Amino acid sequence: MTPPPASPVRAAGFVSLVGAGPGDPDLLTRRALDRLARADLVLNDALVPADLLALAPRAHRFFVGKRAGRHSITQDGIHGLLVRAARRGQRVVRLKCGDPFVLGRGGEEALALTAAGVPFEIVPGVSSAIAAPALAGIPVTHRGLAAGFCVVSGHDPAAYAPLLDGLAPGAATLVVLMGVRTRAAIAAYLVARGWPATTPAALVLAASHPGQAAWTGTLADLGAATLADALAPGVLVIGAVVEVAARIAPALVPALATATATATAAAPPARAAADAS
Repeated sequence: MTPPPASPVRAAGFVSLVGAGPGDPDLLTRRALDRLARADLVLNDALVPADLLALAPRAHRFFVGKRAGRHSITQDGIHGLLVRAARRGQRVVRLKCGDPFVLGRGGEEALALTAAGVPFEIVPGVSSAIAAPALAGIPVTHRGLAAGFCVVSGHDPAAYAPLLDGLAPGAATLVVLMGVRTRAAIAAYLVARGWPATTPAALVLAASHPGQAAWTGTLADLGAATLADALAPGVLVIGAVVEVAARIAPALVPALATATATATAAAPPARAAADAS
């Protein structure tokens, strides 16, 4: 008797927790590009731009981010999506702005995948905590000014108060993510704990995007800072290093101009191209 044909074996699924960097596709890692190109499903956050999602042409895309303070899906719901898709044999990319392990709940998702027995990897990304200041000409550390930096979430005092209470005024550069709307409260909190109101401060909006803008001033002025786009993602930088930007930023060549110049230099002269034809 002829045995029945064997059932097709479904390939094992796999999850990549991928850092998308600050948003410019040119700042993605090569591994991130590879995982996007091969993905069956992409679960992306709110700040991931469309041109970056376009790098996953064969994937279904599912938005799992937060807009106007409202989550489109709970964190447990995201865990369930990751696990179910992987168990169906899909290659899943969980795409997060910046780095997945820097205020991105990547650790929670890694633990959920571990508990479910789902194979996964971490693909680090360039965190906006250092990318945004750098793109505005602000070094988060600088000899003689700051030997270290502290990164906190600014969305709620419960998130930043424990760290700021233990940080001596001016002891390190303070970088605040998700603090644009709460910048006045953060500035007041620091001044109340001994930080001079004249401490240099900066706000970098839409870092690495065409509409990137930066405001610089002091803690005293931070709350009343006029923003070109109040809805754009932003990073606060507080400390003496902000003043270095006045010397660096004017000499910075925008990324778009750099890319154009590089492409022009790489292109063959018109005559040579005609001769080759």
